[in-house]
Amino acid sequence: MSKAIRIHEAGGPEVMRFEECSLGAPAEGEVQLRHTAIGLNYIDVYDRSGLYPMPLPGGLGREAAGVVVAVGRKTRGFRKGDRVAYVHTQPGSYSEIRNVPASRLVKLPKAVSDEQAAALMLKGLTAEYLLRRTYRVQRGDWILVHAAVGGVGLILCQWAKALGARVIGVVGSEAKVALARRNGCKHVLVMGRDKLVEQVRALTGGQGVAVVYDSVGRETFMDSLDCLKPLGMMVSYGNASGPPPAISPLELSKRGSLFLTRPSLFAYIADRKDLDAAARALFRVVSTRKVRLHIGQRYPLAEAAQAHRDLEARKTTGSTVLLP
Repeated sequence: MSKAIRIHEAGGPEVMRFEECSLGAPAEGEVQLRHTAIGLNYIDVYDRSGLYPMPLPGGLGREAAGVVVAVGRKTRGFRKGDRVAYVHTQPGSYSEIRNVPASRLVKLPKAVSDEQAAALMLKGLTAEYLLRRTYRVQRGDWILVHAAVGGVGLILCQWAKALGARVIGVVGSEAKVALARRNGCKHVLVMGRDKLVEQVRALTGGQGVAVVYDSVGRETFMDSLDCLKPLGMMVSYGNASGPPPAISPLELSKRGSLFLTRPSLFAYIADRKDLDAAARALFRVVSTRKVRLHIGQRYPLAEAAQAHRDLEARKTTGSTVLLP
């Protein structure tokens, strides 16, 4: 028997239970992993709270790293002992052992540790598609990144700087300013202290930014639109403060023919070749230290509920991993 975090109803962190569970042999096309590190992400909160409904009882967690302990029939490309990582559409990574489709796994290079990989797959692959495919950041671009010292934010800002972008980061408190500056931000604004739109306009010489990456949602959405230059792109990729408000398409027109998108990582990596290409690009910038992963917190898997409380209270910085 192995253990996993499971929920039997949607709700707060108190609904999470660390339970024994049985796991059969991997099916055809699957690989069984012994997890060595598990990533924590805000999507886990959405799953737990019911914002993203799922069948119950069920597990939580979308990404992890581990070691292959068994391979299902007709499963090619992996063998026992391989170090691998994954991000999956189906929750369940908050577990000691798990069966995962081989189509979702990538092998890890020596230069990337298990903890790095567990914290990288969802957040790092998100940064990759945001910067290279949703809006292809070019040298000299002004960009605005909300939650600049969050798990995605720290990767996004460093990678954007390496691409030659001028990054304006937004953080939740004065205490986070220095960390944002160390991780790629040319300028840092503090929510509640700085007037976001006025400051962005001043910093960009009145132009506005080419793209806004907004994972906050309701609290920042309209200001984010007002920070864009004409033909700029608003990328809403999270709802930390709640879902953004409904708007008329005319709001985009009157602000300068803006573009608005609400992308999903899983659409960008649905094809195996896209997953492999994105993972190679991610591991390359980590291996060459253009992106340095900041793991700000580590919790035992059994204490995942406390990790959720800290994440929702905005007490965390960078990435968080759970350790089985």
